Amino acid sequence: MEWMCESFDALGSSLLYRILAARNAVFVVEQQCPYQDIDGRDPHSLHLVAQVRDAADALQIAAYLRLLPPGVAYDEASIGRVITAASHRGTGLGRELLTRAVAIADEAWPLASLRIGAQAHLEAFYGAFGFVRASEPYDEDGILHIEMLRPPAASNSTTLKP
Repeated sequence: MEWMCESFDALGSSLLYRILAARNAVFVVEQQCPYQDIDGRDPHSLHLVAQVRDAADALQIAAYLRLLPPGVAYDEASIGRVITAASHRGTGLGRELLTRAVAIADEAWPLASLRIGAQAHLEAFYGAFGFVRASEPYDEDGILHIEMLRPPAASNSTTLKP
């Protein structure tokens, strides 16, 4: 597993292509949610990527998310476009992805809360990382979601148990 967290400008065209293809495969094809994925926020985000080599030794996206600084999507810092490739679900990779993301956000924006628009059925998953429900359920592209918030790292004295 190869992990990296990069700014948009550091991704390179090949990696950016694999990221966009992976996001499209999960959100548009698998979840059948045709929407405008390219929303203008990627250039302002950090991109956390886990890659693996396939049988032909080509790199494939195993997991991905983007971290947005405060003021880009919300007043708070946020996590979005969270995916784990179907071939890597149930392996603990999603937990490792979120553990790394929270640590990066805490270091980058220690005074900012962290917001996520989570699929409602994943509330307990995100709750294990210190996120608490901050909205009533709402429909987004035919999937029930909730807003969840995690307090700033500077005020977080709890130990995470992902």
